[in-house]
Amino acid sequence: MHEAEKLSLDQIRAFLQASQTIRFEGESRSQVYHWIEQVLCLQQYHQQSRGARGLLRLYLAKMTGRSRAQVTRLIARYRTRGTVQPGVYRRHRFPQRYTRADVELLATVDEAHENLSGPATRRILEREYRQYGKPEYTRLASISVAHLYNLRQHPRYRERRLHYTKTRPAPVAIGERRCPDPQGQPGYLRVDTVHQGDAPAAKGVYHINAVDQVTQWEIVSATERIGETWLEPVLRAMIRQFPFRILGFHSANGSEFINRIVARLLNKLLIEQTKSRPRHSNDNGLVETKNGAVIRKHMGYGYIPAAHAERIQQFYSAHLNPYLNYHRPCAQPDLAIDEKGRTRYVYHRYQTPLETLLALPNPAQYLRPGLTVAVLQRIAATRSDTEAAQRMQHAKRKLFEELRLPANRPWK
Repeated sequence: MHEAEKLSLDQIRAFLQASQTIRFEGESRSQVYHWIEQVLCLQQYHQQSRGARGLLRLYLAKMTGRSRAQVTRLIARYRTRGTVQPGVYRRHRFPQRYTRADVELLATVDEAHENLSGPATRRILEREYRQYGKPEYTRLASISVAHLYNLRQHPRYRERRLHYTKTRPAPVAIGERRCPDPQGQPGYLRVDTVHQGDAPAAKGVYHINAVDQVTQWEIVSATERIGETWLEPVLRAMIRQFPFRILGFHSANGSEFINRIVARLLNKLLIEQTKSRPRHSNDNGLVETKNGAVIRKHMGYGYIPAAHAERIQQFYSAHLNPYLNYHRPCAQPDLAIDEKGRTRYVYHRYQTPLETLLALPNPAQYLRPGLTVAVLQRIAATRSDTEAAQRMQHAKRKLFEELRLPANRPWK
């Protein structure tokens, strides 16, 4: 029916009486709403009497196929807004808290620290703001671990970052087969070796990894060979790098540590020697975890000639070891007993090894003669966590260039 919106009230009344058995229906919602709005406007609905309004309501329901209740709602919308068309749907969006700069800053931190776990990275962001006073970390300092992982999925973050993981044990009657029990006292080391591949003509460099069981203070060294005479000076130098006196030395059953020369050295220094037990694969689990999370992550899996051991050792002493102990947070375990009486280790604390050492009761009692807590704190405050990581990464790239190794080696 053309121009049905222009009918007079008498024509509308006559039409309704003549079409009681006929049913009409609109084609689309937008057309129906537009037509209802035209009728209400042309008929000057606001100025009509009560009876005329009822007649118009019946007419609108008849022509559009809408129910009386729906037509009433549309008329009410017209009276309040002056239009019948529905408002544009706007989806609720939470305000964006973290900016593009924050995402890029997180990518920079992850690049420097080589993608630590969420809690450890959150601890670094908090330390950068609260301990080192860097204003650019204001928002990231309070980020939750869950949302930190969300930002790592951000397209801008993925433009900046991309990312890739074990080792083995052998028997001799030196050292006691048992798991050391430090009783919360630092100085009990877990030690292991990592081999940097073989070539047809020569062996690769060997890494020696020593981790304190309580504080997770870690010292890494490199050597050309792991024979008895090669390891003695390396172990002496490593023991001197720990800030506390060494009381225990625990290793797997490899002949590089279970031999008379190492046993004589440890006896001379009054260090107790223990070794892993059979069918107890977790006896040396702490240092084996560090082998993958530290050495393999930074040095990779590919072959490095043994002749480069001295240059790698210089990098470890000057850059990697200070970064690991003063600026890289580690998950610190707490022993908990569940409702069934089973003991569980839970990881809620993320601290650097220095923070863990200083959190012990009266930490000064464990330090070497001549070394004080203030000296350790002064070393840690020399540069921030991310600055130390970037300095270490720069030294590592320079090392790889000198050794003619590919820059992306650690991810292979």
